[in-house]
Amino acid sequence: MLRRLMALPRIHTVYDVSIAVTVALVTSRYDEAYDLLIGCMMALALLLRRHRPMPVMCVVWGLTLIQYVVTHDLAAYDVALLVAMVSVVTHTRTMWHAYAAGAGVVLGIAALFGGMVPFGRSASESLIDIVAVGGVCAAIWLTAMVLRTRRLYVASLEARAATAEREREHLVQLAAAEERAEIARELHDVVAHSLAVMILQADGAGYVLRTDADKAATALKAVADTGRDALEDMHRIVRVLRGGRAPGQDGALDTETGRRRVSLDDLETVAERARAAGLKVTVETEGERDGLSTADELTVLRVVQESLTNVLRHAGPSAEVTITLRFDKDVVRIGVVDDGAGKLAGSSPAADRGTGGNGLIGMRERLEVSGGSFTAGPRLGAGWQVAAELPVKTTG
Repeated sequence: MLRRLMALPRIHTVYDVSIAVTVALVTSRYDEAYDLLIGCMMALALLLRRHRPMPVMCVVWGLTLIQYVVTHDLAAYDVALLVAMVSVVTHTRTMWHAYAAGAGVVLGIAALFGGMVPFGRSASESLIDIVAVGGVCAAIWLTAMVLRTRRLYVASLEARAATAEREREHLVQLAAAEERAEIARELHDVVAHSLAVMILQADGAGYVLRTDADKAATALKAVADTGRDALEDMHRIVRVLRGGRAPGQDGALDTETGRRRVSLDDLETVAERARAAGLKVTVETEGERDGLSTADELTVLRVVQESLTNVLRHAGPSAEVTITLRFDKDVVRIGVVDDGAGKLAGSSPAADRGTGGNGLIGMRERLEVSGGSFTAGPRLGAGWQVAAELPVKTTG
């Protein structure tokens, strides 16, 4: 395709040179010097007919007029005037140039056969000549207009195709960016929550390693379990990135993405891990979640999980947290409230929860993608609260 596009200017150049050479060869049949001069000048002017169609038309029209004044007759090389007219119609950017070129040829024919003809010819003969020659010129002009219209139509189709291709590429880029953002949110939720739990469990194990071996063993087991689950989720996400599909295990995997299906059934597991890390977690649910889509269940779970992660990071393992899930007919309301371990907002690192990081941003993006809303901020006194609403998309 590229070679064809590069070859088009060469083809046009060869075609224009061929026309100019033809006019020059026709001129060579005449013996008079002025015929050779006028004809060769016309041929040279035609070489620029694509780039300067209207000036070339004016030059050729003037040379034709000079030739007729000198010889009082038409010459074969005057066909260059028709070539120039066609060039104006097909290549000019403004339509009035095309009409002016046709009008100039018609006026020249009328003047030639109507008043400047040799004496001795009747008016009827002149009229017949005007009609015949004018008809030929009109047919050529109309043919050139058809060619112009077709060329512009093809150009518009090419422009539309190029625009559609750019739009398609833009949509692909947007889809890829959205997919990357979704995977980034998923990675953050998996890694951040798991690492927060593992770090606190490992610290706790270190404190009681010598005094209470059983508690240390329990903490280390929780670290190992959390790490294995996080590693499994990481492997599945990587398989999605590679375009593969994880092997199915008793329907526990999403057959479309290859990821383990995460649902609200895992909420108690998330809460239990937070309790094992030292938080006092209470889960309160209202209403029935029957029919809630898998995507919405994942969103609710990730919001709760990220909220618990923030409590562990900023309030510490001694904080009390209340998780409230209210399932209404058309909306799920999520509330996560902690007491900040008794520390007043603004007097501890808990005040930094709303600045920086990807946790709050990720939760807000998850909910906004689904058409929901999200707010988070310090409570009056001690602690932090998260409130979110998610429109329900039932699975039918």
